[in-house]
Amino acid sequence: MKRIPRTELEVHSLCLGGNVFGWTADAATSHRILDRYADAGGNFVDTADMYSAWADGNVGGESEQVIGDWMAARGNRAQMVIATKVGKKPGRQGLAEGTIRRALDESLKRLRTDTIDLYYAHADDADTPIDETLAAFRDAIEAGKVRYIGASNYGAARLREAAEEAGLPHFVALQPHYNLMERDYEEELAPTAAELQLGVFPYFALANGFLTGKYRPGSVPDSERADRGRKLLESPRGVPMLRALDAVAARHGTSLAAVALAWLAAKPTVTSPIASARTVAQLEELLPMATLRLEAEDLAQLDAAY
Repeated sequence: MKRIPRTELEVHSLCLGGNVFGWTADAATSHRILDRYADAGGNFVDTADMYSAWADGNVGGESEQVIGDWMAARGNRAQMVIATKVGKKPGRQGLAEGTIRRALDESLKRLRTDTIDLYYAHADDADTPIDETLAAFRDAIEAGKVRYIGASNYGAARLREAAEEAGLPHFVALQPHYNLMERDYEEELAPTAAELQLGVFPYFALANGFLTGKYRPGSVPDSERADRGRKLLESPRGVPMLRALDAVAARHGTSLAAVALAWLAAKPTVTSPIASARTVAQLEELLPMATLRLEAEDLAQLDAAY
């Protein structure tokens, strides 16, 4: 377990992404995945109110509903740390005070809980003053509806601006796009996260499945994310990275996914990477990351491939 800086929240080394729940994993499958994650000691689930509004027939909120139903059925809400987000759900876009207030109550209802442990601004809203957004979060915290707040898809300048607001709650967490194939985070955001003592929870930690090794020359799976995986495979770093992952995974007798997640977990600013699984079998490939410790040789080989 790791403590999120400046909070009382202790979370598992792997944050289970909920974007697939109610989308490519139906409710029954999602509950089996959540059961296995909890059985393995996992306690940290990440979702958003807009998951999965992009899917045919969905309107958003499906993932929160699945997670809420699971916690209610298992009676384990007190053992879980639940993170969700506001600002991108159709009809609840932006970070104005009224939007946050209405969206929060809807999320609480779907999650079947009184309090959200970590509530993210899903994306920066340039049209809303940051003090208005933080004041809405303050009201939510004072009402007992939210424990801590985080920022997703924020730039370094806006994170610093938010941290300078006196008398308002400050972000304790950051969700950036960060993985072995995408390392822009290291330029400005990583130093800012360290300076502001933010817990960092990278999304797309497996590069849309590419870092699991299922994309290979001459073999591209038929999936929702096949186009993204194909582009990474065809990039100059694609095949060299797969070769490096193969070598490191073989040395440790583990999966490529576990290696990619352990690489992130070894970064000084990262608290827990976020990864999702459509099946229990996929989850099994992720879970070894919690105990995997990469050696200097491993890290050097992965960095060289980049």
